[in-house]
Formats: sequence, C-alpha cells, structure tokens
Amino acid sequence: MDAMSEPSAASPLLTGLKRGLSHRCPNCGDGHLYTRYLKVDPECEACGHELGSYPADDGPAYFTILLVGHLFVAPLLFFHWIWEAPPLLVAPMTLAPLACLTLLLLPRVKGGVIGALWAFRLRKAEETPN
Repeated sequence: MDAMSEPSAASPLLTGLKRGLSHRCPNCGDGHLYTRYLKVDPECEACGHELGSYPADDGPAYFTILLVGHLFVAPLLFFHWIWEAPPLLVAPMTLAPLACLTLLLLPRVKGGVIGALWAFRLRKAEETPN
C-alpha cells in the first residue's frame, strides 16, 4: 500500500475544532452541539457523548471580542470617514454590522472552544458529595 492511499489521521485538535466550528459533536461529528443559540446539548443524540461536561464558560466571549476587535474594529480606524463623519452617522453604520458579526461568530467560536476542550480531554470536575 503506498502513502497516498493510506488514510491520514488528523490530529484530535484539528478534528475537534472543525467539528465544533460546524456546530457538531466533537466526538462523532454527527450529532448537533447546540439545542438553541448557545445552549449546549447535555449529550449528543448520535453517540451519547456528554457535551455538557466541557467548561467553555467565558472563553468564547473573550475570543470573539478579540477576533472582532482585530478583524473589524482596528482596520475600520484606518478609514478617514470614521474620523470625519458625524458620530450620529458613524455609530449606526458601524455598530449594526459589528453586532451582527459578533452574533454570527459567537456560536462558532464556542463550538471551536468545546472542540479544543474535547481534544485536550478537559472536563468539569465531578462534584463529590459532602
């Protein structure tokens, strides 16, 4: 068997990120990750993997702010009309696309974070009874 016909084993991190970014279960890639906009399904309907055990917490929000700030806000400051136009015109023209971009990126970034946590096998600590 030559090297071209052998299936390549993708790294678990890339697999988890790809599946998470596409809103799929990082374990199997078939089940849905969310039940609603950002509500993680407690377990995958396809493989039964416990999706609710990954502590995404505030990480996705921080990464989304970082991405939007660097990819949208910073380049926007290079346009002269931002500095010369009246603020009542600039605010709606920039805040509406900024809000839309943030709302579109947030579930994808959260899925990517959950996929990375799955790849590194980082889960919430099990609660022990007192």
